[in-house]
Amino acid sequence: MPIGLIVHGGAGDWKEADHAAALAGCRQAVEAGLALLLQGRSALDAVEAAVLSLEANPIFNAGYGAVLNRDGIAQMDALIMDGDDGRFGAVAAVERVEHPITLARYVMERTPHHFLAGPGAELFAAEQGIALVDPARMIAPRRLDATSDTVGAVALDEHGNVAAAVSTGGIHEKLPGRIGDTPIAGAGGYADNMFGAASATGVGEGIMRSLLTFRAVEALATFRTAQSAADAVMPVFERYRGNGGLIVIDRRGQVGAAHNTQYMPTAWIDGDRISVAISQHSPAVSR
Repeated sequence: MPIGLIVHGGAGDWKEADHAAALAGCRQAVEAGLALLLQGRSALDAVEAAVLSLEANPIFNAGYGAVLNRDGIAQMDALIMDGDDGRFGAVAAVERVEHPITLARYVMERTPHHFLAGPGAELFAAEQGIALVDPARMIAPRRLDATSDTVGAVALDEHGNVAAAVSTGGIHEKLPGRIGDTPIAGAGGYADNMFGAASATGVGEGIMRSLLTFRAVEALATFRTAQSAADAVMPVFERYRGNGGLIVIDRRGQVGAAHNTQYMPTAWIDGDRISVAISQHSPAVSR
């Protein structure tokens, strides 16, 4: 069975000075996930590892690099979903957790629930042995005036299982308590072993209205390639005034990406190498 993995660093108007760092960060995330897939580990392990790498990199709007809300606080959301049985875990509006994606996985695997938010999610984190940090520690210096978007990963493992993971700080200067698409299954991310998996990025309200990733995964039943499915859902996304993009993987490990923003840094397994691209209009740069 083939393996596959693609990550994105967030759709948006990336400054040219940040392109190299964004592409390097996406490559590192794929390297982290690929190492596990080559060991026979699960797609869930791979997407978590990839997003952990992105959360730790301050160039991206997730984890330590999360943008700040109106009150100057990084409030973070995350989701992870297993395509085998549709289980998912999600957290929202957490402020004291360094890696929201791992907390989301704990919600999926260690509770009967799917979604925890705010202080309740942080209490659960502490109960699971996750150290809570001062919210000020989550503010990267560049985030005081930066804007960028959600990160994510989708993968296929050697057993034919797919998974999706998504993490974000949301929108710069959002209202406190605002929650976007990221932790909502079918919006920020979706995975179904029958078809594939998808992860979205962009302004969450349009992604929620269009249920973008659910539509993309369902489109895999009709379209022959992951790229065709990604392209096919963009007109629907735009009908809902959506601004952003998505990545897709199918059951064969083929990947696709589409966006209507200027840039969306991506990296993916491309045969025996890792390829990267800053936008759908620029050629891939390969290792």
